[in-house]
Amino acid sequence: MKKKFLVSLLCICALVTGLLLTGCGSSEDGESKGGDTLVYGSQDYTAINPALYEHGEINALLFAGLTAHDEDNKVVPALAESWKFDEESLTYTFQLREGLTFHDGEALTSADVKFTLEAILDEDNQSEIISNYTDIDKITCPDDLTVKIKLKQVNVAFPDYMSIGILPKHLLEGEDLATCDFNQNPVGAGPYKMKEWDTAQSITMEKFDGYYNGEPNIGTVVFKIVPDTDAKAMQLKSGDIDMAQITAKTAKDIEETGDYNIFRMDTADYRAIAYNFGSALFKKYPELANILSYAIDRETIIKSVLLGEGQAAYSPIQKGEYNNEKIEKFSYDPEECQRLLEEDGWKKNSDGFYEKDGTELKFVISAMSDDQVRVDMAKLCANQLQKIGVNASAESKPSLDWAGQDCCIIGWGSPFDADDHTYKVFSTDAGDNYTGYSNQKIDQLLKDARHTENQEKRKALYQEFQEEMTKAMPYTFIAYVDADYAIKKNITGITEKTVLGHHGVGVFWNIADWKIEG
Repeated sequence: MKKKFLVSLLCICALVTGLLLTGCGSSEDGESKGGDTLVYGSQDYTAINPALYEHGEINALLFAGLTAHDEDNKVVPALAESWKFDEESLTYTFQLREGLTFHDGEALTSADVKFTLEAILDEDNQSEIISNYTDIDKITCPDDLTVKIKLKQVNVAFPDYMSIGILPKHLLEGEDLATCDFNQNPVGAGPYKMKEWDTAQSITMEKFDGYYNGEPNIGTVVFKIVPDTDAKAMQLKSGDIDMAQITAKTAKDIEETGDYNIFRMDTADYRAIAYNFGSALFKKYPELANILSYAIDRETIIKSVLLGEGQAAYSPIQKGEYNNEKIEKFSYDPEECQRLLEEDGWKKNSDGFYEKDGTELKFVISAMSDDQVRVDMAKLCANQLQKIGVNASAESKPSLDWAGQDCCIIGWGSPFDADDHTYKVFSTDAGDNYTGYSNQKIDQLLKDARHTENQEKRKALYQEFQEEMTKAMPYTFIAYVDADYAIKKNITGITEKTVLGHHGVGVFWNIADWKIEG
């Protein structure tokens, strides 16, 4: 009798739970989605501030810069309707549009531009992008609509970097930019404004009627936090999200539902093994970066991890106009790798692993656990190195210890000016040079390239940079990764041919023009 009662009770509980999930849940989803709402499967965020943190697709929705990039990644006017450069005084003059406002209704003026750039340059704020702006000498505001930015020397990429989102001075002046609550309650001048942030669950934004480029068509955009690859696939299939960046391995299943277009988009986003030149092994033997590069079978990795959706990488600016196709590409040659190791004094020990001066060639390749592609790449690279006698292993971690790790699977790349994701990554002590890589010749070449207006001379400098890099590699380049986006078929306006950036960022460049049909 007691057993029957428990079974009946369990049935009732299951029935109630089912009603809650199918009844209340669907109603709630209906309210949150609706016909005028786009739900995007997003990574998680802890802070949103374009002056401090570069990564994040959400910046393009909430913020706007003086310039922007179009479908072909060319620089175009945005908050600034025009600009000019006086070569004699090395001064850019930007003319802002009339009537600009932030999401809170306050006027956006030249003072906000000055505040934003000075915030980036303030070393106390530890901005990830400070290296892009160090050529600024002085900023003046003759009136509310005019900004004059005097440079120390020519910086060809400067109009690209003025696409940085402008911050509201009236909300941030006197605040600690890194810790203030603005980073969880951002106010910008982008096409969408913050409505609600449910921590680790979702970020809801509604269209900003005062957007300089016209009122967006879609009323609400929800970034639903779904960091796990498999969870994204499940929520696409169930219809809980309308759009997400997915892996090549899940694309086919999503496409077979018939509800989504799968856009396979080209990117300038590469993956590589980044060696920590401050670690015991690679500090003592930096030449290993070159030697081990011959042991990586890139085509196998592309075929097995990316299902063919990528291209073998050999240069950080391979996708741009200054690529040097003639450089050493370190194509897969395990015999050459072993020959070079032995030439360098490495001998196999009784366990079959290379050893030198009592040091075994042993290290761990780390990868962020929320990025399955990087985890799989780390495992394959370790396996390929093991086969030739390198005691390499792979580990996935929720966060990376840049100073404490041996090496990791890193990602960089930009479809914009060649200076972007190059100067700040490979220059000694630059903002995103996390590996301690230092090469004085490369430092000078990258400085000269950003300060050279003549295109032929600039091309020659970047080609020499790539050649010089092969003499002392910072990374073992692996692959450029295509970006797969699953997008509900009734969502229109996406420009499929736009070349995307790091993490596949850039698909939202024209979000204000998108529509939900039907």
